Amino acid sequence: MSQPRHCPAVLIAAPASGQGKTTVTAALARLHRNLGRKVRVFKCGPDFLDPMILERASGAPVYQLDLWMIGAEESRRLLWEAAAEADLILIEGVMGLFDGTPSSADLARHFGVPVLAVIDGTAMAQTFGALALGLARYQADLPFAGVLANRVGSLRHAQLLEGSLTEGLRWYGGLSRERGIELPSRHLGLVQASELDDLDARLDAAAEALGASCDAALPPPVAFAEPVPYACTASLAGVRIGVARDEAFAFIYGANLDLLRNLGAQLEFFSPLHDRELPTVDSLYLPGGYPELHHHALAANALMNAAIRAHHAQGKPLLAECGGMLYLLDALTDVAGERAELLGLLPGEATMQKRLAALALQAVELPEGTLRGHTYHHSLTRTALEPIARGLSPNGGRGNEAVYRLGRLTASYVHFYFPSNPGAVVALLRP
Repeated sequence: MSQPRHCPAVLIAAPASGQGKTTVTAALARLHRNLGRKVRVFKCGPDFLDPMILERASGAPVYQLDLWMIGAEESRRLLWEAAAEADLILIEGVMGLFDGTPSSADLARHFGVPVLAVIDGTAMAQTFGALALGLARYQADLPFAGVLANRVGSLRHAQLLEGSLTEGLRWYGGLSRERGIELPSRHLGLVQASELDDLDARLDAAAEALGASCDAALPPPVAFAEPVPYACTASLAGVRIGVARDEAFAFIYGANLDLLRNLGAQLEFFSPLHDRELPTVDSLYLPGGYPELHHHALAANALMNAAIRAHHAQGKPLLAECGGMLYLLDALTDVAGERAELLGLLPGEATMQKRLAALALQAVELPEGTLRGHTYHHSLTRTALEPIARGLSPNGGRGNEAVYRLGRLTASYVHFYFPSNPGAVVALLRP
């Protein structure tokens, strides 16, 4: 093992979801970037939307960290590589600091990254200090950096919150509750970065507001140990994979694309919404996204639909996840009751729900091997097909998602994390 790499780092966490972790993390990233520093940001746990925002804020790719889905050793590799180039590493936590197994606190403890707690200060004064102290002391061995207040109403309000801190807890500043700073959201989370024309203005405003209330000095460096080398003998050399990527299909782990390229695949991106033909490819990957917001446009693209049907009829591999699977069904109905007929490669229909239908980490034992990932959707699907496998959640979360197969077509609600089993991914996508 070589010497560890050192880089200033904090993990941004909160008492619960909805406290504004992404807004604060993005503001911190843009603040330090605007000061000329190289910032690398990671997202704890499965997520597609937050990383889009954080990538724009930092100007660098954003990857997931997780002790189960990604694994401790792969997470270590990602941090170790980032530490070689970054002046600052930021990790956005998931849910509440101690929620879930593994939790954001587990990740912080495992890698020795101190926690920066974000607390929504709305309608709060001295109780802010009690909540901060509880987060800092609940687990004695948790490294803790300090506290940052979000949605602060005024300078006087910020002073009250800062004055409530005890036992030497460090104040990292406060972010205003101005509407121009908050990031808009919809049913699956934040609105996609590509849909926000004023995103850079929002990020710069948030960075300026945060910089006016906090010290922009770097936190102490953290030591990141070198990972154990890993070699994969499987190969996708010479395989051309078409990857759907547009407004309807954008939920793609950057690590998945990196793995495909590292295995030798040539990636060809195409748009089921806008393109009229497929690129010349051997295999197709249809990731998740928001097909329910574009189902009429998808249905109207007859030439693309015919091309994907022809791809399947030729016995070529096709992997579809969540929104990609909905695209394969006979029809999709949105929350307003509007129905559109889609590809018809999988018998059945899906209907969007106003409430969450499933949220869970998933391990799926396929004939090709076990893949890990997660499920998160608001639709319900009806099909007469019998699944070839079902997912299993490690922490009892709702899911147990079905995996369907017709020929070389494999489809499921599960968003697979490809590096969890490169050999299985090769077997799924190699002609």
